[in-house]
Amino acid sequence: MAKKEIDQHSGIETTGHEWDGLKELNNPLPRWWVYIFYACIVWSVGYFVLYPAWPGITGYTAGILGHSSRLEAIADVEALKTVREASAKDLVTASFDQIRAKPALMEFALANGRAAFANNCAPCHGTGATGSTGYPNLQDDDWLWGGKIDDIATTIRYGIRSTSDQTRVSQMQTFGPPPGGGDPVLKKDEIAAIADFVFSLSNPDYKAAGIDNGKKIFAENCIACHGEDAKGNQELGAPNLTDKIWLYSGTRDAIVAQVTNPRHGVMPTWDGKLDDMTIKSLALYVHDLGGGK
Repeated sequence: MAKKEIDQHSGIETTGHEWDGLKELNNPLPRWWVYIFYACIVWSVGYFVLYPAWPGITGYTAGILGHSSRLEAIADVEALKTVREASAKDLVTASFDQIRAKPALMEFALANGRAAFANNCAPCHGTGATGSTGYPNLQDDDWLWGGKIDDIATTIRYGIRSTSDQTRVSQMQTFGPPPGGGDPVLKKDEIAAIADFVFSLSNPDYKAAGIDNGKKIFAENCIACHGEDAKGNQELGAPNLTDKIWLYSGTRDAIVAQVTNPRHGVMPTWDGKLDDMTIKSLALYVHDLGGGK
């Protein structure tokens, strides 16, 4: 029988294996750990028998219990639908005033609207609904098509310049050279003068030689939509030009660019993509952000 070797530093028996001066100690696992290990083996055998466990070519072992996380998830969704069904029905049939008069129904609508906004609207308007260049801020009081809750619901349902037959459409005229070629409606110096005038409306301290001329050109070409006071017309989707809220930036150069060759943003129609309950919930949620009227 080979003589047992005891490591002089730890006082533990070695296995006899040595590599590059390092000796392997004979440190068996604690009994409690071994017992747990064996218990896990027994448990895994039971799990294999009771639950789906082993994949095959055309399927898998279903197990005695026939458990399925997918079926469990479907059952949870159906249960949630049942719970929400009554509230959803009330939300569809009730008017906005009736919904606001019922705190529980309003809470349900706002929760549903918040989720729908995150899934459908946040990519353009931002998670906080504050928008960005080309995408309106939904928390302020500046609304192209009206900020009343019915106006918001109509905009959500039919969109702006969308594919819907009932979409809202406003088309600012191109005053510079037409994309297909031809003579511009206004010359560059005339467009510059309009930009000076419009910029001065929201920046009273701005002084430029072209302001007075720009005011005359504005009166001849722009008041039909923006009004004589340049405060816009929500029936036409024409913006207020006297405040500092701009969809495409309010710098003088940006105004020149917009008058020369205007950009026309598109909001999709959600009619048919979202049900009536969701559209109503979205309108309530957006209106409740604080910018609605």
